[in-house]
Amino acid sequence: MKTLVFVVSWLLWASTYAGEPQTVKLLTIGNSFSANATHHLKDLAKAGGHTLIQNSLVIGGASLQVHADKAKTEGKARLYTNGKDLIANLAADRWDFVTIQQASIKSHDYATYQPYAGFLRDLIVKHAPQAKLLVHETWEYRVDDPRFAVKEPKPGEPKTQDEMYNGLRASYEKLAAEYGARLIPTGDAFHLADTDPKWGYKPDPKPFDPKTAKKPELPDQTHSLHVGWRWAKSKDGKKITLGMDGHHANMAGEYLGACVWYEVLFGESPVGLAVIPTGLDAEFARFLQETAHQAVAARK
Repeated sequence: MKTLVFVVSWLLWASTYAGEPQTVKLLTIGNSFSANATHHLKDLAKAGGHTLIQNSLVIGGASLQVHADKAKTEGKARLYTNGKDLIANLAADRWDFVTIQQASIKSHDYATYQPYAGFLRDLIVKHAPQAKLLVHETWEYRVDDPRFAVKEPKPGEPKTQDEMYNGLRASYEKLAAEYGARLIPTGDAFHLADTDPKWGYKPDPKPFDPKTAKKPELPDQTHSLHVGWRWAKSKDGKKITLGMDGHHANMAGEYLGACVWYEVLFGESPVGLAVIPTGLDAEFARFLQETAHQAVAARK
């Protein structure tokens, strides 16, 4: 019954404000994936005639446990980069929405979500009682990510992209249902796009050996939503090395994620919004808008 009441109230909110200029205040508690998914969000909000006020609490690779443990520590270790701890950040404004998410590497395993998600949820209810809790569903890794190339995965580890998606989808659904929270289905949108017959990413069938590749040689990565293979400076900045990142979103993935968040936050479809990142194919961008809308609509 609690979940039903939440859904009805959400639909009433969306029908009331859709089409009208809105100011949305958003606090995200996450990691690089929340940063990826909201990278283009302010631009989309502006294109839709809205205003987004966002505070991002980002710790690279952070799980729910990392944020929960940080809130329990003493001294400077409690503080985020803005000089405030979690409680102070929650109380800093009248947030409309506060989001939580699991670290992507653990997203398939619900046992890693609790009791940390519950601890964070209780802090949000206590210190930002007016805010709606949103659960950000992160996304699967690219189909050719090294995670799926292991000959003998550890027990419980996903062997394929599909297994990772099915695990994370079930885990995030369970978490959202437990708290009567709405899901931001970024992971659903990534899966729809990645498996689309026309637009989905397909590994280059031509042989590519990263051990012998010479700069700027790269495989064909058309329609990838992830960073993938790239040449980049080493940490010390002294040389250019070839690396594979099948985890994080590239420009297309960030745009897809932002389109999902836009519709959830503002109650409007992103389809037709004129803002497209420079370098992103317009036809592909339209597909990403439509895919985001499809993913959100399926969760209403």
